[in-house]
Amino acid sequence: MRRIAILGSTGSIGTSALSLLEQLEGFRVIGLAAQRNVMRLADQIARFSPRLVSIATAEGAAQLRAELQRRGVRALPDIRHGPEGLIALATAPDVDIVLVATVGAVGLLPTYRALEQGKRVALANKETLVMAGQLMTEKAAATGAEILPVDSEHNALHQCLQGVNRRDVARLILTASGGPFRTLPAAELARVTPEQALQHPTWRMGPKITVDSATLMNKGLEVIEAHWLFGVAPEQIDILIHPQSVVHSMIELVDGSILAQLGPTDMRYAIQYALTYPDRRPTPLPRLDFSLALHLEFHPPDLERFPCVRLAYEALRRGGTMPAVLNAANEVAVAAFLEHRLPFLAIATVIERVMRDHEPEEPRQIEDVLRADAWARARAHQVIAALVCAESPES
Repeated sequence: MRRIAILGSTGSIGTSALSLLEQLEGFRVIGLAAQRNVMRLADQIARFSPRLVSIATAEGAAQLRAELQRRGVRALPDIRHGPEGLIALATAPDVDIVLVATVGAVGLLPTYRALEQGKRVALANKETLVMAGQLMTEKAAATGAEILPVDSEHNALHQCLQGVNRRDVARLILTASGGPFRTLPAAELARVTPEQALQHPTWRMGPKITVDSATLMNKGLEVIEAHWLFGVAPEQIDILIHPQSVVHSMIELVDGSILAQLGPTDMRYAIQYALTYPDRRPTPLPRLDFSLALHLEFHPPDLERFPCVRLAYEALRRGGTMPAVLNAANEVAVAAFLEHRLPFLAIATVIERVMRDHEPEEPRQIEDVLRADAWARARAHQVIAALVCAESPES
Protein backbone atom coordinates (compact mmCIF):
# COMPACT_ATOMS: atom_id res chain seq x y z
CA MET A 1 0.00 0.00 0.00
CA ARG A 2 1.41 3.39 -1.02
CA ARG A 3 0.23 6.23 1.20
CA ILE A 4 -0.03 9.65 -0.39
CA ALA A 5 -0.47 13.31 0.55
CA ILE A 6 -1.49 15.82 -2.10
CA LEU A 7 -0.52 19.47 -1.71
CA GLY A 8 -2.79 21.47 -4.01
CA SER A 9 -5.55 18.87 -4.13
CA THR A 10 -8.25 21.20 -5.49
CA GLY A 11 -6.22 22.45 -8.47
CA SER A 12 -6.02 20.84 -11.89
CA ILE A 13 -3.15 18.47 -11.03
CA GLY A 14 -4.61 17.55 -7.65
CA THR A 15 -8.07 16.78 -8.99
CA SER A 16 -6.59 14.78 -11.87
CA ALA A 17 -4.50 12.78 -9.40
CA LEU A 18 -7.52 12.00 -7.26
CA SER A 19 -9.50 10.87 -10.30
CA LEU A 20 -6.65 8.45 -11.06
CA LEU A 21 -6.46 7.19 -7.48
CA GLU A 22 -10.11 6.16 -7.70
CA GLN A 23 -9.03 3.67 -10.36
CA LEU A 24 -5.57 2.63 -9.14
CA GLU A 25 -5.31 -0.13 -6.57
CA GLY A 26 -2.75 -0.04 -3.78
CA PHE A 27 -2.98 3.64 -2.82
CA ARG A 28 -4.43 5.35 0.24
CA VAL A 29 -4.93 9.11 0.59
CA ILE A 30 -3.54 10.24 3.95
CA GLY A 31 -3.50 14.01 3.50
CA LEU A 32 -5.04 16.74 1.33
CA ALA A 33 -4.14 20.43 1.23
CA ALA A 34 -5.86 23.27 -0.63
CA GLN A 35 -5.43 27.01 -0.93
CA ARG A 36 -8.97 28.35 -0.43
CA ASN A 37 -11.53 26.13 -2.17
CA VAL A 38 -13.41 24.96 0.93
CA MET A 39 -16.30 23.30 -0.86
CA ARG A 40 -14.17 21.23 -3.22
CA LEU A 41 -11.87 20.21 -0.38
CA ALA A 42 -14.91 19.15 1.65
CA ASP A 43 -16.07 17.01 -1.30
CA GLN A 44 -12.63 15.37 -1.47
CA ILE A 45 -12.60 14.70 2.26
CA ALA A 46 -16.00 13.02 2.01
CA ARG A 47 -14.77 10.84 -0.86
CA PHE A 48 -11.27 9.88 0.34
CA SER A 49 -11.42 10.20 4.16
CA PRO A 50 -7.92 11.60 4.75
CA ARG A 51 -6.81 11.78 8.36
CA LEU A 52 -4.97 15.12 7.86
CA VAL A 53 -5.95 18.18 5.82
CA SER A 54 -4.74 21.74 5.48
CA ILE A 55 -6.00 25.00 4.02
CA ALA A 56 -4.31 28.36 3.60
CA THR A 57 -5.86 30.39 6.43
CA ALA A 58 -7.34 29.97 9.90
CA GLU A 59 -10.63 31.37 8.57
CA GLY A 60 -10.62 28.74 5.86
CA ALA A 61 -9.98 26.02 8.43
CA ALA A 62 -12.97 27.20 10.48
CA GLN A 63 -15.18 27.28 7.39
CA LEU A 64 -14.06 23.79 6.42
CA ARG A 65 -14.76 22.41 9.88
CA ALA A 66 -18.24 23.98 9.85
CA GLU A 67 -18.97 22.64 6.37
CA LEU A 68 -17.94 19.10 7.32
CA GLN A 69 -20.11 19.26 10.42
CA ARG A 70 -23.01 20.57 8.34
CA ARG A 71 -22.61 17.54 6.08
CA GLY A 72 -22.71 15.22 9.06
CA VAL A 73 -19.13 13.97 8.78
CA ARG A 74 -18.65 12.09 12.02
CA ALA A 75 -14.90 11.55 12.11
CA LEU A 76 -13.39 14.93 11.28
CA PRO A 77 -9.83 14.93 9.98
CA ASP A 78 -7.06 16.80 11.73
CA ILE A 79 -7.43 20.26 10.15
CA ARG A 80 -4.33 22.48 9.88
CA HIS A 81 -3.70 25.75 8.09
CA GLY A 82 -0.96 27.94 6.64
CA PRO A 83 2.61 26.96 5.76
CA GLU A 84 2.82 24.82 8.90
CA GLY A 85 -0.13 22.79 7.66
CA LEU A 86 1.59 22.05 4.36
CA ILE A 87 4.75 20.99 6.18
CA ALA A 88 2.72 18.77 8.51
CA LEU A 89 1.31 16.92 5.50
CA ALA A 90 4.67 16.69 3.75
CA THR A 91 6.41 15.23 6.80
CA ALA A 92 3.66 12.98 8.17
CA PRO A 93 5.31 9.68 9.17
CA ASP A 94 2.59 7.58 7.54
CA VAL A 95 3.00 9.29 4.12
CA ASP A 96 5.21 7.61 1.50
CA ILE A 97 4.56 9.88 -1.49
CA VAL A 98 4.04 13.65 -1.47
CA LEU A 99 2.47 15.03 -4.63
CA VAL A 100 3.43 18.72 -4.70
CA ALA A 101 0.88 20.40 -6.98
CA THR A 102 0.92 23.85 -5.42
CA VAL A 103 1.69 26.92 -7.54
CA GLY A 104 4.67 29.17 -6.89
CA ALA A 105 7.09 29.51 -3.99
CA VAL A 106 4.61 28.15 -1.43
CA GLY A 107 5.77 24.64 -2.32
CA LEU A 108 9.42 25.28 -1.44
CA LEU A 109 9.55 24.46 2.28
CA PRO A 110 7.13 21.50 2.25
CA THR A 111 9.10 19.90 -0.59
CA TYR A 112 12.40 20.39 1.21
CA ARG A 113 11.01 18.94 4.46
CA ALA A 114 9.62 15.92 2.60
CA LEU A 115 13.03 15.28 1.06
CA GLU A 116 14.61 15.58 4.51
CA GLN A 117 12.37 12.71 5.55
CA GLY A 118 13.47 10.58 2.60
CA LYS A 119 10.06 10.52 0.93
CA ARG A 120 9.21 10.24 -2.75
CA VAL A 121 8.21 13.65 -4.05
CA ALA A 122 6.07 13.67 -7.18
CA LEU A 123 6.86 17.22 -8.19
CA ALA A 124 4.48 19.33 -10.27
CA ASN A 125 5.74 22.58 -8.72
CA LYS A 126 8.61 23.67 -10.97
CA GLU A 127 9.36 26.76 -8.88
CA THR A 128 10.79 24.57 -6.13
CA LEU A 129 13.72 23.38 -8.24
CA VAL A 130 14.08 26.75 -9.92
CA MET A 131 14.52 28.48 -6.58
CA ALA A 132 16.61 25.90 -4.74
CA GLY A 133 17.61 23.15 -7.15
CA GLN A 134 21.02 22.52 -5.64
CA LEU A 135 19.71 22.33 -2.07
CA MET A 136 16.84 20.06 -3.13
CA THR A 137 18.92 17.61 -5.12
CA GLU A 138 21.66 17.48 -2.50
CA LYS A 139 19.10 16.76 0.21
CA ALA A 140 17.49 14.01 -1.87
CA ALA A 141 20.90 12.41 -2.47
CA ALA A 142 21.72 12.56 1.24
CA THR A 143 18.47 10.97 2.46
CA GLY A 144 17.69 8.60 -0.41
CA ALA A 145 14.56 10.56 -1.30
CA GLU A 146 13.22 10.47 -4.86
CA ILE A 147 12.14 13.40 -7.01
CA LEU A 148 9.80 12.21 -9.76
CA PRO A 149 8.76 14.97 -12.18
CA VAL A 150 5.08 15.43 -12.96
CA ASP A 151 5.52 18.24 -15.50
CA SER A 152 4.75 16.56 -18.82
CA GLU A 153 8.08 17.67 -20.36
CA HIS A 154 10.32 16.49 -17.52
CA ASN A 155 8.25 13.37 -17.05
CA ALA A 156 8.83 12.64 -20.73
CA LEU A 157 12.59 13.19 -20.32
CA HIS A 158 12.63 10.89 -17.30
CA GLN A 159 11.00 8.17 -19.40
CA CYS A 160 13.36 8.70 -22.35
CA LEU A 161 16.40 8.46 -20.09
CA GLN A 162 15.49 5.07 -18.63
CA GLY A 163 18.21 2.57 -19.51
CA VAL A 164 20.34 5.24 -21.22
CA ASN A 165 23.92 5.84 -20.12
CA ARG A 166 24.03 9.53 -19.16
CA ARG A 167 27.43 9.88 -20.87
CA ASP A 168 25.67 9.10 -24.16
CA VAL A 169 23.24 12.03 -23.83
CA ALA A 170 24.17 14.96 -26.08
CA ARG A 171 21.22 17.21 -25.24
CA LEU A 172 17.72 17.40 -23.84
CA ILE A 173 14.98 18.93 -26.00
CA LEU A 174 12.00 20.48 -24.23
CA THR A 175 8.95 20.96 -26.42
CA ALA A 176 6.56 23.89 -26.05
CA SER A 177 3.17 24.56 -27.57
CA GLY A 178 4.15 28.18 -28.11
CA GLY A 179 1.16 29.47 -26.15
CA PRO A 180 -1.72 31.58 -27.48
CA PHE A 181 0.49 34.24 -29.07
CA ARG A 182 2.78 32.01 -31.11
CA THR A 183 1.59 33.49 -34.42
CA LEU A 184 0.42 36.88 -33.19
CA PRO A 185 2.24 39.75 -34.95
CA ALA A 186 4.88 41.24 -32.67
CA ALA A 187 3.28 44.69 -32.88
CA GLU A 188 0.10 43.35 -31.28
CA LEU A 189 1.77 41.79 -28.22
CA ALA A 190 1.76 45.12 -26.40
CA ARG A 191 -2.06 45.15 -26.47
CA VAL A 192 -2.88 41.62 -25.37
CA THR A 193 -5.13 41.23 -22.32
CA PRO A 194 -5.11 38.75 -19.44
CA GLU A 195 -8.26 37.21 -20.88
CA GLN A 196 -6.46 36.50 -24.14
CA ALA A 197 -3.37 35.18 -22.37
CA LEU A 198 -5.49 32.67 -20.46
CA GLN A 199 -6.75 31.02 -23.67
CA HIS A 200 -4.11 28.31 -23.98
CA PRO A 201 -4.45 26.34 -27.23
CA THR A 202 -3.83 22.82 -25.89
CA TRP A 203 -3.55 22.58 -22.08
CA ARG A 204 -5.97 23.56 -19.31
CA MET A 205 -3.99 24.95 -16.38
CA GLY A 206 -4.17 27.54 -13.61
CA PRO A 207 -3.89 31.28 -14.40
CA LYS A 208 -0.26 31.77 -13.39
CA ILE A 209 1.19 28.87 -15.36
CA THR A 210 -1.02 29.74 -18.35
CA VAL A 211 0.41 33.26 -18.46
CA ASP A 212 3.90 31.75 -18.10
CA SER A 213 3.12 29.67 -21.19
CA ALA A 214 2.07 32.82 -23.05
CA THR A 215 5.39 34.56 -22.23
CA LEU A 216 7.34 31.29 -22.63
CA MET A 217 8.69 31.83 -19.10
CA ASN A 218 7.19 28.44 -18.36
CA LYS A 219 9.73 26.93 -20.73
CA GLY A 220 12.55 29.01 -19.27
CA LEU A 221 11.71 27.73 -15.79
CA GLU A 222 11.66 24.20 -17.19
CA VAL A 223 15.21 24.64 -18.53
CA ILE A 224 16.38 25.42 -14.99
CA GLU A 225 14.37 22.53 -13.59
CA ALA A 226 15.82 20.11 -16.16
CA HIS A 227 19.35 21.20 -15.26
CA TRP A 228 18.83 20.11 -11.66
CA LEU A 229 16.72 17.03 -12.33
CA PHE A 230 19.05 15.48 -14.89
CA GLY A 231 22.44 17.06 -14.19
CA VAL A 232 23.05 18.55 -17.64
CA ALA A 233 24.68 21.87 -18.53
CA PRO A 234 22.54 24.80 -19.74
CA GLU A 235 24.02 24.56 -23.24
CA GLN A 236 22.78 20.95 -23.43
CA ILE A 237 19.14 21.95 -22.96
CA ASP A 238 17.21 23.22 -25.98
CA ILE A 239 13.64 24.32 -26.60
CA LEU A 240 11.53 23.57 -29.66
CA ILE A 241 8.10 25.00 -30.38
CA HIS A 242 5.75 22.10 -31.15
CA PRO A 243 2.16 23.40 -31.43
CA GLN A 244 0.51 19.97 -31.55
CA SER A 245 1.83 19.04 -28.07
CA VAL A 246 2.03 15.36 -29.02
CA VAL A 247 5.79 14.98 -28.50
CA HIS A 248 6.25 15.92 -24.85
CA SER A 249 10.06 16.05 -24.97
CA MET A 250 13.06 14.33 -26.56
CA ILE A 251 16.67 13.43 -25.91
CA GLU A 252 19.45 13.39 -28.48
CA LEU A 253 22.24 10.85 -28.04
CA VAL A 254 25.87 11.36 -29.03
CA ASP A 255 25.40 9.22 -32.16
CA GLY A 256 22.61 11.49 -33.38
CA SER A 257 19.72 9.20 -32.41
CA ILE A 258 16.60 10.90 -31.03
CA LEU A 259 14.38 9.30 -28.39
CA ALA A 260 10.97 10.94 -27.91
CA GLN A 261 8.00 10.39 -25.63
CA LEU A 262 4.60 10.90 -27.27
CA GLY A 263 1.07 10.91 -25.89
CA PRO A 264 -2.24 12.75 -25.71
CA THR A 265 -2.39 16.13 -23.95
CA ASP A 266 -3.59 14.71 -20.66
CA MET A 267 -1.61 15.27 -17.43
CA ARG A 268 -2.94 12.06 -15.91
CA TYR A 269 -0.37 10.04 -17.85
CA ALA A 270 2.52 11.88 -16.20
CA ILE A 271 0.85 11.77 -12.78
CA GLN A 272 0.31 8.02 -12.97
CA TYR A 273 3.91 7.43 -14.07
CA ALA A 274 5.25 9.42 -11.11
CA LEU A 275 3.00 7.66 -8.60
CA THR A 276 3.53 4.08 -9.79
CA TYR A 277 7.20 4.25 -10.94
CA PRO A 278 9.03 1.97 -11.59
CA ASP A 279 5.89 -0.06 -12.34
CA ARG A 280 3.65 0.49 -15.34
CA ARG A 281 -0.08 0.12 -14.71
CA PRO A 282 -2.90 -0.33 -17.22
CA THR A 283 -4.99 2.80 -17.60
CA PRO A 284 -8.40 3.58 -19.13
CA LEU A 285 -7.07 6.90 -20.45
CA PRO A 286 -7.45 7.58 -24.20
CA ARG A 287 -4.65 6.38 -26.47
CA LEU A 288 -2.87 8.30 -29.20
CA ASP A 289 -4.72 7.39 -32.39
CA PHE A 290 -2.24 6.72 -35.19
CA SER A 291 -5.05 5.82 -37.59
CA LEU A 292 -5.55 9.56 -37.93
CA ALA A 293 -3.12 11.65 -39.95
CA LEU A 294 -0.69 13.26 -37.48
CA HIS A 295 0.99 16.48 -38.54
CA LEU A 296 3.93 17.34 -36.29
CA GLU A 297 5.87 20.58 -36.68
CA PHE A 298 8.86 21.95 -34.81
CA HIS A 299 10.67 25.28 -34.90
CA PRO A 300 12.91 27.28 -32.55
CA PRO A 301 11.44 29.91 -30.22
CA ASP A 302 11.66 33.59 -31.15
CA LEU A 303 13.75 34.99 -28.30
CA GLU A 304 13.24 38.56 -29.47
CA ARG A 305 9.48 38.31 -29.10
CA PHE A 306 9.69 36.19 -25.95
CA PRO A 307 12.67 37.47 -23.90
CA CYS A 308 11.70 35.52 -20.77
CA VAL A 309 13.46 32.46 -22.18
CA ARG A 310 16.70 34.42 -22.51
CA LEU A 311 16.32 35.71 -18.95
CA ALA A 312 15.87 32.18 -17.60
CA TYR A 313 19.03 30.93 -19.32
CA GLU A 314 20.88 33.97 -17.95
CA ALA A 315 19.67 33.26 -14.41
CA LEU A 316 20.77 29.63 -14.68
CA ARG A 317 24.22 30.55 -15.95
CA ARG A 318 24.73 33.19 -13.25
CA GLY A 319 23.57 30.66 -10.66
CA GLY A 320 23.33 31.04 -6.90
CA THR A 321 20.24 32.95 -5.83
CA MET A 322 19.59 34.43 -9.28
CA PRO A 323 17.04 31.78 -10.37
CA ALA A 324 15.08 32.41 -7.15
CA VAL A 325 15.09 36.13 -7.96
CA LEU A 326 13.94 35.42 -11.52
CA ASN A 327 11.09 33.29 -10.23
CA ALA A 328 9.95 35.76 -7.57
CA ALA A 329 10.00 38.73 -9.94
CA ASN A 330 8.04 36.73 -12.48
CA GLU A 331 5.37 35.75 -9.94
CA VAL A 332 4.86 39.36 -8.90
CA ALA A 333 4.82 40.64 -12.49
CA VAL A 334 2.35 37.97 -13.65
CA ALA A 335 0.04 38.79 -10.74
CA ALA A 336 0.16 42.48 -11.71
CA PHE A 337 -0.62 41.59 -15.34
CA LEU A 338 -3.59 39.43 -14.31
CA GLU A 339 -4.87 42.37 -12.24
CA HIS A 340 -4.65 44.64 -15.31
CA ARG A 341 -1.95 46.76 -13.64
CA LEU A 342 0.90 45.84 -15.97
CA PRO A 343 1.09 45.38 -19.77
CA PHE A 344 1.97 41.96 -21.12
CA LEU A 345 5.37 42.98 -22.49
CA ALA A 346 6.30 44.66 -19.20
CA ILE A 347 6.43 41.28 -17.43
CA ALA A 348 9.88 40.66 -18.93
CA THR A 349 10.89 44.27 -18.23
CA VAL A 350 10.18 43.86 -14.52
CA ILE A 351 12.12 40.60 -14.33
CA GLU A 352 15.14 42.00 -16.16
CA ARG A 353 15.32 45.11 -13.95
CA VAL A 354 15.08 43.08 -10.75
CA MET A 355 17.78 40.69 -11.96
CA ARG A 356 19.99 43.65 -12.90
CA ASP A 357 19.81 44.89 -9.30
CA HIS A 358 20.73 41.54 -7.72
CA GLU A 359 24.18 40.18 -7.02
CA PRO A 360 23.72 36.40 -6.69
CA GLU A 361 25.06 34.53 -3.70
CA GLU A 362 25.56 30.82 -3.19
CA PRO A 363 22.72 29.59 -0.93
CA ARG A 364 23.97 27.41 1.91
CA GLN A 365 20.58 26.79 3.49
CA ILE A 366 16.94 27.17 2.53
CA GLU A 367 16.66 30.44 4.47
CA ASP A 368 19.14 32.03 2.04
CA VAL A 369 16.77 31.24 -0.80
CA LEU A 370 13.80 32.63 1.11
CA ARG A 371 15.66 35.90 1.76
CA ALA A 372 16.47 36.28 -1.94
CA ASP A 373 12.85 35.53 -2.78
CA ALA A 374 11.56 38.16 -0.34
CA TRP A 375 14.03 40.77 -1.62
CA ALA A 376 13.06 40.12 -5.25
CA ARG A 377 9.35 40.39 -4.52
CA ALA A 378 9.81 43.73 -2.76
CA ARG A 379 12.03 45.02 -5.57
CA ALA A 380 9.56 43.84 -8.22
CA HIS A 381 6.74 45.77 -6.54
CA GLN A 382 8.93 48.87 -6.60
CA VAL A 383 9.73 48.42 -10.29
CA ILE A 384 6.06 47.90 -11.13
CA ALA A 385 5.07 51.01 -9.19
CA ALA A 386 7.65 53.04 -11.11
CA LEU A 387 6.44 51.67 -14.45
CA VAL A 388 2.80 52.37 -13.61
CA CYS A 389 3.69 55.89 -12.53
CA ALA A 390 5.60 56.47 -15.76
CA GLU A 391 2.60 55.28 -17.79
CA SER A 392 0.11 57.44 -15.87
CA PRO A 393 -1.25 60.42 -17.86
CA GLU A 394 -0.76 62.62 -14.79
CA SER A 395 2.94 61.74 -14.40
